[in-house]
Amino acid sequence: MLSREEILSIFEKTGVLKEGHFILTSGRHSSQYMQMAQALQYPEYTSTLCASLAESFKDSQIDVVVSPAVGGIIVGYEISRVLGVKNVFCERENGQMTLRRGFEIEPGQRVLVVEDVVTTGGSVKEVISVVEEAGADVVGVGVLVDRSNGKTDFGYPFYSLLSIEIKSYDPEECPLCIEGKLPAIKPGSRSL
Repeated sequence: MLSREEILSIFEKTGVLKEGHFILTSGRHSSQYMQMAQALQYPEYTSTLCASLAESFKDSQIDVVVSPAVGGIIVGYEISRVLGVKNVFCERENGQMTLRRGFEIEPGQRVLVVEDVVTTGGSVKEVISVVEEAGADVVGVGVLVDRSNGKTDFGYPFYSLLSIEIKSYDPEECPLCIEGKLPAIKPGSRSL
């Protein structure tokens, strides 16, 4: 497993942590944003980070790794490669997380759900519902970064490489909005 210092060093080298005024996928606002795509554009860092996370699940007899699009696709693929198992991803169709592209999860399969970053865990919870509706068994959830600092509960074993708390606010309570000096931007993969 990578140490906290090694993980932070990779994030620093690749510019993962951004400062500004951001609208998160959850709709909350924050002065910091973790753009994992900055690290995941480098195969050597992606391989190192994902192999370390996969280590937590090596004895879990995983059949399938599933992740939410878009942020989790690379992480899901790399972890499935390390574990030597099938990889699929869920994406939104008419606002609902679903399996598309002919992907299937079979009843009884042992499934690992992975994501790059979680704050509230909303997308992961939606993917878990897809897996449960398919009749498969969620054996765990793995993320590279847990921005909730361990406060998010998925109801399954949960592992993250890095757990930190980055403050976020309801838009009405956001100090940056109240100051009005810095416009809010939405850097993620989903539109408002």
